Amino acid sequence: MNKLQILLFILLLGFVSTINIQAQTKKKIEIEYAGKLTIDEENYPGAKILTRDDSQQVQISHQGTNMWCDKAIHYGKENFIEAYGNVKLIQGDTINMTSKYIEYSGITELAFASGDVVLKDPNSTISSDTLYFDRLKQQSFYKNGGTVVKDSSGTITSKIGRYYMDIKKYQFVEDVVLVNDSTTINSNFFDFYSDTGYAYLFGPSTITTPESKTYCEKGFYDTEKKVGYALKKAKINYDNRIIEGDSLYFDNNTSFASATNNIKVTDTINNSIIKGHYAEVFKEKDSVFITKRALAITIQENDSIYIHADKIMVTGKPDNRIINAYYNAKIFKSDISGKADSIHSNQKTGITKLINIPRFSPGDKFSTKRKPIMWNFENQMTGDTIHLISNTETEKIDSLLVFNNAFIISKDTISEKGYNQIYGMRLVGLFNEENQLRQVNIIKNAESIFYTRNDKQELIGIDKAKSGSISMLFADGDIEEYTRFNQVDGDLYPESKYPEKEKILKGFDWREEERPLSVEDLFKDDPPFELPTIKGLEDYVPQEAFFDDEMMERLESIKQNKLLRNTSQKNKIQRNLLKSNEDFNSINWLKSNITIKSNVTLSPNKKQTADNIIGNGEKNGYIYQHVPNIKGNFKFSIWLKGSGIIKIGLQEHIGHSTYEFSEIKLTSMWKNYYINCKKEEDGNRLKVAIFNIQSEDNFYIWGAELIEVPEN
Repeated sequence: MNKLQILLFILLLGFVSTINIQAQTKKKIEIEYAGKLTIDEENYPGAKILTRDDSQQVQISHQGTNMWCDKAIHYGKENFIEAYGNVKLIQGDTINMTSKYIEYSGITELAFASGDVVLKDPNSTISSDTLYFDRLKQQSFYKNGGTVVKDSSGTITSKIGRYYMDIKKYQFVEDVVLVNDSTTINSNFFDFYSDTGYAYLFGPSTITTPESKTYCEKGFYDTEKKVGYALKKAKINYDNRIIEGDSLYFDNNTSFASATNNIKVTDTINNSIIKGHYAEVFKEKDSVFITKRALAITIQENDSIYIHADKIMVTGKPDNRIINAYYNAKIFKSDISGKADSIHSNQKTGITKLINIPRFSPGDKFSTKRKPIMWNFENQMTGDTIHLISNTETEKIDSLLVFNNAFIISKDTISEKGYNQIYGMRLVGLFNEENQLRQVNIIKNAESIFYTRNDKQELIGIDKAKSGSISMLFADGDIEEYTRFNQVDGDLYPESKYPEKEKILKGFDWREEERPLSVEDLFKDDPPFELPTIKGLEDYVPQEAFFDDEMMERLESIKQNKLLRNTSQKNKIQRNLLKSNEDFNSINWLKSNITIKSNVTLSPNKKQTADNIIGNGEKNGYIYQHVPNIKGNFKFSIWLKGSGIIKIGLQEHIGHSTYEFSEIKLTSMWKNYYINCKKEEDGNRLKVAIFNIQSEDNFYIWGAELIEVPEN
């Protein structure tokens, strides 16, 4: 290495050293201003007490953060400060926090605030009685109730809240409520992004507006645009309609909702249900559109009516609902069923219309032959248009109208190929109380073929005739009697002399194979259908513990500094009654069934060493020390960390009768444990014990202390 290289190396080393020194210096809490400085070693050992004057507050700074307060206690060696009275903490131009009290560590960069805490950033404001602010992770956290306000989105309250400042995300847990001008959201798990107003709901949740109430167990809501979607047991209640489905989209500005997969829309006023796999609901227009295996159900006391079609639309106010079923429409009731290109049902008037297909050309097979059709018991009826009229009060079928090319067919009860047939321009049918077709009138250009039988059901002959009109009475689906008016021609022929080709009228079309005999039959002609996959939202990811291992170590360091200072302060006032309180291998401690290794790790104050205790497994291990005191109020404390479950206690010096004890589940971090007891004079001296030590217990121990607490 030549001289130039050596010189450059020295300069570089000096530069790096300067940076390191500056970084270390930069980490120290700095006092920018104090009106008064005092020292009180008796009460605040190692600390400077800083007080404001009449001109301004105490000002403290650390790594780009400034804090103001009326009074501060600064522990320079520990790089720790406690601020009291009208405390304000500002970080850059993003964070502004006020409270009655803040404690802050320059080493951990963790702040704890209490008393009317308010934390503001450009997007929102947090209020709580206590709040943790982690400057390293740029996170804040409350666990005993808090409120978040965002002007455009509203106010959010919860028991637990966490704010990820870098990504502007809140995670709220337990009793979460968001309220703005027109919306209230309730949930137990609620993620909220303050820059966008996006909210994600998990677990049982509701979104309530003056127009609707939405329930889901997984959902999204844009609090600014007032739109969202709901998944998992999703349901929207629009006053008189309840929409359910696997996935619901909703717009609360227009009271619009769309649904996908396993949809059910319930009309609570008219007692009807619509099902399908895609739907749109317009509340203000009182309309529902549904498709993909669409089914409308009108629930009646004794027998419901089912309508199926490619598409179904329900419109009208609750007292005037109209069902429009389009394309390949079918209707089913236990005593009547039908098919048409479209079906229109008015629930107020009780009229259901089966309408022919105007969109097809006249030469189309369906247009000329496959006309609207209805079946009632043994009778098949077709025509260009069919009206079914029901009594809205009794929910029974009243009458039937067939317009143009009316054709009624019923199979002869005995012969294999015989059919009773009536054709005319118009048909009027009346039903009895059992919803059976009782009377049928064929009006204008009537033609008929009847298989006439005697009382023994023996065939007399085949009656074929033309007339102006025909009136018939039915009983149990069979023709009971008939009357022709203005008969033009006709005769009764023996079956043997009746030509085969004359046994059917023109336009005859027996369509029994199309007849729906059940609700399931309504779908038998539909093409195969598979539900689309809904990707939806990711499952809820619970927030990692704010007080994770790394955080707990930092918190413990703050607590240790505070506890160690308090211990030092108390020791000046109250004497430790224990001997060798940091050397557990000393003869002052009596031991059994344990192994002790001395000075194996750093103590909590980082200045001394601590011992290690391991159970040897022969039987319950213990370590204890007697003190001469026989009466008084006592407090025993000790620092522990490790693994296992042990007990600490205050006992009689002879035997194992215990005045007070505590069972401790050890952790990997140093913690200070303590118990208190009041001992009456019973002739026994006092003994402190660490006991119930098993072979699987392996822990570190330091700083045993027993003090007598004054009565006051």
